Amino acid sequence: MNHQNTLEAIGETPLIELPSMRPDGGATIAVKWEGANPTGSLKDRMALAMIEAARRRGELEPGEPVVEFTGGSTGSSLAFVCAVLEHPFSVVTADCVAEEKIASMRALGAELELVETPDGTAYDGLFDDLRDAALAVQERTGAYFTDQFDNPDQLEGYRALGREILEERPDVDEFVMTVGTGGCAMGTSRAFRERGANVTVSLVEPAESPVLTDGTAGSHSVQGTAIVGSPPLVDEELYDRVHTIPTEEGVECLREVAREDGLLVGTSTGMNLAAARRAAAEHDPDGTVVTVACDTGLKYLSDGLYDGLEGSTFCLC
Repeated sequence: MNHQNTLEAIGETPLIELPSMRPDGGATIAVKWEGANPTGSLKDRMALAMIEAARRRGELEPGEPVVEFTGGSTGSSLAFVCAVLEHPFSVVTADCVAEEKIASMRALGAELELVETPDGTAYDGLFDDLRDAALAVQERTGAYFTDQFDNPDQLEGYRALGREILEERPDVDEFVMTVGTGGCAMGTSRAFRERGANVTVSLVEPAESPVLTDGTAGSHSVQGTAIVGSPPLVDEELYDRVHTIPTEEGVECLREVAREDGLLVGTSTGMNLAAARRAAAEHDPDGTVVTVACDTGLKYLSDGLYDGLEGSTFCLC
């Protein structure tokens, strides 16, 4: 397929079955391989949707700056989109974020502001400090703040993901997705419902921070997941249940899929796979559970993710 620019390469990612993950007597498990997007992340979808919507409304004029706070993947995706569309991009992140993510944001032309953390580890209140720093950049420069955790524009980017799943596997029984901003799960669910598809939509959260199931927030090591309070984009009418997964179980799954299926993925994908395997055990052998391989595990090698589980930290999208 010919693309006239890199933005056109976003989406239409492969749906891959994972035999090693399938439980005995259970349903097929398949993942959308979002590592096939230009920056190796599903966040490319949301970044483009947010920037395009702001441009259409006239809130972001050609050449005007953009700012966001992030733990990495959203920052890389916004840096990529802004580079192509010629918007200067400033990103606020923390010095405890994976080296690969910081390096990729810089390589894509982002101007970084690093918030220092004690001994390179996260702390309570880091989310608020990062947000405040982003708002300070907005006030100082007049940049458009994409505000990923509250921005519904991203839902349109993820609707396309839902449509792609239905085109590839119209018989899908359950869709499983971790919650960061909530945009992916909600946008995909909207696409299912718009098409009249009878798909169970299941959210995934770390057992160490079961915000959705009992309102308790805690530290965890699932990068790309940062549920703080009630996620504004999460609509209870658009999902059916929540899988609460211990982080260690998710890490075991990501290591297993690397060894058995040759797919390098990150921690949020490991959580998706653990939940998908639990869900698949509840379905008949002719059923299908679809989840998302959110990004490539190449972004996490310096964290020792494939060597040993690192200490808990507060991670964001």
